[in-house]
Amino acid sequence: MSVTARKNARSAASEMGSSGGANAALQPWGPLGEYMTDAMQRTVLFWDVLRQRSEQYYAQKEKAVPHVLSFDAELVLDARSFARPANYLLVRIKPPQGVTIDPAKRPFVVVDPRAGHGPGIGGFKADSEIGVALHAGHPCYFVGFTPEPMPGQTIEDIMHAEVAFLEKVVALHPEAEGKPCVIGNCQAGWAVMMVAAIRPDLFGPIIIPGSPLSYWAGVEGKNPMRYTGGMAGGSWMTALASDLGNGTFDGGYLVENFENQNPANTLWSKNYNLWSKVDTEGQRFIEFEKWWGGHVNLNAEEIQWIVDQLFVGNRLATAEIVTSAGERIDLRNIRSPIICFCSEGDNITPPQQALGWIVDLYARDDDIRACGQTIVYSVHDSIGHLGIFVSGGVAKKEHQEFASNVDLIDVLPPGLYEAVLTKKTADAPGADLVEGDWIVRFEPRTLDDVRAIVQPDPEMERRFAAVRRVSEINLGLYRTLMQPLVKASINEHNADWLRKLNHAELPYEIFSDRNPLMQQVARLAEQVREQRAPAAPDNPLLAWQAMVSDGIVAALDGWRELQEKNVEQLFLAIYGSPLLQALVGVGGSGEPPRRGPALEPERLAFIEQRIAELKARIAEGGPREAVIRALVFVGMAGPGVDERAFNELRRIRAENKGMPLQAFKTVLREQYFSLLLDREGALAAIPKMLPADAAARARLLETVRRAAQAAGKPSGEKAQRLAQVEKLFAGGTRAAAPPKRGRTAA
Repeated sequence: MSVTARKNARSAASEMGSSGGANAALQPWGPLGEYMTDAMQRTVLFWDVLRQRSEQYYAQKEKAVPHVLSFDAELVLDARSFARPANYLLVRIKPPQGVTIDPAKRPFVVVDPRAGHGPGIGGFKADSEIGVALHAGHPCYFVGFTPEPMPGQTIEDIMHAEVAFLEKVVALHPEAEGKPCVIGNCQAGWAVMMVAAIRPDLFGPIIIPGSPLSYWAGVEGKNPMRYTGGMAGGSWMTALASDLGNGTFDGGYLVENFENQNPANTLWSKNYNLWSKVDTEGQRFIEFEKWWGGHVNLNAEEIQWIVDQLFVGNRLATAEIVTSAGERIDLRNIRSPIICFCSEGDNITPPQQALGWIVDLYARDDDIRACGQTIVYSVHDSIGHLGIFVSGGVAKKEHQEFASNVDLIDVLPPGLYEAVLTKKTADAPGADLVEGDWIVRFEPRTLDDVRAIVQPDPEMERRFAAVRRVSEINLGLYRTLMQPLVKASINEHNADWLRKLNHAELPYEIFSDRNPLMQQVARLAEQVREQRAPAAPDNPLLAWQAMVSDGIVAALDGWRELQEKNVEQLFLAIYGSPLLQALVGVGGSGEPPRRGPALEPERLAFIEQRIAELKARIAEGGPREAVIRALVFVGMAGPGVDERAFNELRRIRAENKGMPLQAFKTVLREQYFSLLLDREGALAAIPKMLPADAAARARLLETVRRAAQAAGKPSGEKAQRLAQVEKLFAGGTRAAAPPKRGRTAA
C-alpha cells in the first residue's frame, strides 16, 4: 500500500472514530497506533463472539431436542416411548425446494455419533451426507438423540431402537429397489455394525466413515490416543467419572479427550484464528461451536460397556460380545456390502482402527468370499477426523460417489475392494454415464494389502491384552473399596456443580450474559463495530503477530510430540514387562492374547454344501444368466469394476424392463462363484444357455459389448476375454428344454 493510500485509510478510520476516542488518540503513533487500535477492537469483538457462543449454548440446552441439521425434518418414531426406552429418534428429512425424490430408489438412513456432541453433523450443511443423498434422489432419514439418556438405558436398548427404526423405514418404502443404505458416522459406525450383525436382513450397503472397530490397532509413534486406557489404569476412571456425575457420564469429558489430541489448536490456534479474523470468522466459528459445544450425556451403564467391551476390551472385531439374549455379535454375519471410509490425517480413528477388524476376523482372502461378504475401503490422504463428516470437498467427492453408486456397491461380488476415484475429464470414455466430477472404480484387493496398512503386531496385542486384564482388576478393586464411599458422598446438586466446573463447560459460564461484565462487553462491541478501524494489510506488526502465532503453535506442537513420545515409551515399558504380563495371565502359555479369526465347523459345513449346489447348477440358466456370466468373466480381467459399465448395464435393464436389482445381485453372485469354482466348465456351458436363433444371440452379445466397452475400448487380457466370449456367443447352440429363468438379458 502506498504512503498516500495509507494516509487515506487512516483518515477514513479517524472519521469513523468518535472525537477524543482511542482511534484519534493513537492515530499519531503511525503503524503502531493503527495496530493497537485494531488489536483492541478485535479483542472486544472476540469477547463478544464468545459471549454469543455462550448464549447459543444455553439456548440449545433449553431445547427439547437440540440439533444442527440444516434440513427440515418430521418425527417418525420416538424410542423414548418404546417398551425398552432409549433417547433416540427417527426423523424423515424433507427434501429442499427443487429436489425431487424417486420412490423407486432405496432410502438412506444417517446415524450420528453420540460421543459427547449433539446430533446433526451428517446434515450440517447442504454439501453433506444427507445433502448428496437427497440430490441423488434418495429418500433420507436421520437418527438423532436427546441430550439426556433414559433411566437405565443400555447399549442393547439402543440396538433394539435402531432395529425398530430400520423396520419402519423398510415398511415405508415397499417399492424401493433395495434395502436402506445406512451411514454410521464415527461412534455410530460400531453401533450400526452390531445391529447389522444380528439383523442383516434390514440392511443395504453400510457406510462407516471414520468409525473405530479395532481399538488396539495403530502404528508406533503415530497413534497415541490408544494408550489412554492403559495409562489411566483401565476403565475404573470411567466408573469414577460416572459416580461423580451421580450415575451420569458428562459428555464434556469426551469432547475434552478429542481436544487433548491437538493442544496447539485447542489452546491457541482456534481462538487465534477467530481473534485475528474476527470480522469474517465470527459467524463460521459460532455455527461450528453450535455442534462442537452441544454436549450430551451417557448413562454410567452405557459408557462402562463401551469402554470395557470396545476401547479397552477390543472384543467387537473378534466376535467375543454376546448379548443378554445369548446372541453372539459376529460381524461376519453381515450380508450387506460394508464401505469403510477413513483418512491418513485422522488422529482419532486412524486407518488402522478403521480397517483392522478385517484382518482380525479373516485369515485368508477366500474366507471373505466364503462368508459372502463384500468389503470396500477408501483411505483419504490428509483430511482430519471432523472433515470426514463436515468437509464440503469430501461430500462432493467421496460421499457423492458412494451415494450415486450405492446400487453398484450392492451388487459387487463378494470380496475385498478399494474404491479408487479419478477426476472426470471432458474426453473421458462414457462421460455421460458418470454422475458428478469423479469416476469411481472398485479394484480387487487382498488381505495383504490391508495388513500393509494395519501393520498388526503380536507383541503390541499382548501389551493391550495386559491392559485389559489390569483394567478388570482395577475396576474390581474400585467397585469394592472406593465406589460405595464415592456414591455416598455425591448427590445431584454437587454433581451439577462438578459439571459446571468441567473444562468443557466452564468457558460458557464465564462468557455468558450471566456474567455482568459480559453485558458491558456486548455494548462496547456495538460501539466498536460502528468505529471499526482495521489495520492496513501491509502493517508490519500484522506480520510480527503471525510470526509470534507460528512460534506458539510450533512450541505447543513440540510439547505434544514430546509428551506423546514419553507416554508411548512409558506404556511400552509398563505393559511390555514379561513380569506384569505373567502376573495378569497374559503370554507365556503360547496362547494368543485374544480370539483369532476362524471359521466355525457349522459355517464350514454350510460353505461346503453351498459349493456343491453351485457346481451342480453350473450348466443351468437361460440367456440372462449367460450374459451376466460373460460380463463377470470379462470384468474379472480388468483393473476393477467401473461405474460406467454398471450404469450402461442399468440403461440396458431399463430399456428391456429387466429384473429387479436384488434378483440381479443374486444371479450375479451365482455366476461369479461358478467362474471361481470351475471356470472352464462355466464357460463351456454358456453356448447351451443361449437361444438357437443367431439374431437373438447377436443382440445378447451386443449387450455384453456395450457394458464391456463403457469405460473405453478393452485391451490386454480383457480384450482377449471379450474375444473368447464373442466366439462362445457366435457358436452357441441351445440345449433342449432349458430351465426358464427370464426373458431379458439384464
